[in-house]
Amino acid sequence: MTEIGALSTEEANPRTAALDAMPVEAMLRAMNAEDAGVASAVAQAIPEIARAVEQIVAARQRGGRLIYVGAGTSGRLGVLDAVECPPTFGTDPGEVLGLIAGGNDAFAQAVEGAEDDQTLAAKDLHAIGCNAADVVVALAASGRTPYAIGALRHGRSVGATTIGVSCNRHAELSTHADVGIEIETGPEVVTGSTRLKAGTAQKMVCNMLSTATMVRSGKVYGNRMVDMKPTNAKLVDRACRIIADATGVDSATAATLLAAAEGNAKTAIVMQLAGVDVVEARKLLDDADGFVRAAVRE
Repeated sequence: MTEIGALSTEEANPRTAALDAMPVEAMLRAMNAEDAGVASAVAQAIPEIARAVEQIVAARQRGGRLIYVGAGTSGRLGVLDAVECPPTFGTDPGEVLGLIAGGNDAFAQAVEGAEDDQTLAAKDLHAIGCNAADVVVALAASGRTPYAIGALRHGRSVGATTIGVSCNRHAELSTHADVGIEIETGPEVVTGSTRLKAGTAQKMVCNMLSTATMVRSGKVYGNRMVDMKPTNAKLVDRACRIIADATGVDSATAATLLAAAEGNAKTAIVMQLAGVDVVEARKLLDDADGFVRAAVRE
């Protein structure tokens, strides 16, 4: 057996050995049953995920960025999480980045051989000026993808914090990381298709890393995304509902507050709860490092 073939993510799953002979409903139930174990597998790694969040929060406080790096499905998941941060949390597009082996074109179409080149990751990170303030999160279901390992090696060489996310135990990726997150998802429904359970696990970890980091960075009040950017009609409506829910005002008043705050729900909430104008609300938020609860002294 090859080294790759020995990985649990590459093993044949005995529970789906007759997948091609199953009726559709039975096939879907089998898939669902396999997926049901992913959350509990992720739960086992929460202590390591928490350590990673603490490192990312600290990096943001020193002006650093969260940089996801990966190949194939893993790379796409990192890019997906990165691009969702600006509309959800009001971050600058440069604060959370996603790099995929083969460049942006590889998001929609595979670039053959890109994942096997460690030096390519170093070049990609160098191109965006990766430095000691940053956190590099390398995603690789196998835990041994050369592009992901190359990213961590380069990150370490410039003093960046390094985090590895893999779906196999004793992953090589972890040996190159300050924090190794290993989610043992086991054999896939379709042998070796790590876009399935392993992909779901990596998406869950990315959700945790970015969401918990942004909560700890003042981007959420209660459970409301108060720094979201209302860039279309649906999001304007959502921002107004967030303001109304947080302050108890009616929808018309919420819309007036949002307009006065120039589209910033967080500022509008502080205006109402602290009884101040937009200028003072911004000052209160600045003094509270962007945390609404501290700004209104709850």
